[in-house]
Amino acid sequence: MGYKGSMAASVFEALADPVRRRLLELVAERERTAGELAAEFAISRPAVSRHLRVLAEAGLVGWRGEAQRRLYRLEPGPLAEAGAWIERTRDSWAGRLDAMERHLDDTWREQPDDR
Repeated sequence: MGYKGSMAASVFEALADPVRRRLLELVAERERTAGELAAEFAISRPAVSRHLRVLAEAGLVGWRGEAQRRLYRLEPGPLAEAGAWIERTRDSWAGRLDAMERHLDDTWREQPDDR
């Protein structure tokens, strides 16, 4: 999976907000209407709709119409891509930090005993 620039940035921007993270948890359980989602928060329904729009623009939620309502659902693809990027980055940094630790240990051992 390659880096997709602005799409990846929008995913991380969407995930930065705790309300949006909670919305994702709720729609991961099952499809829900905006009203059901709004009932979980102490914020207005329009505010929840704005959060859902941000999540949809980042590709993290999708929806389908059913009669007079929209049912929101998790779209796992961008979340999986973000998780894979985090894993690759963590592995890279872990290797670098291990190398730095070895270097510092070697440097410490090479110092005279008058520390």
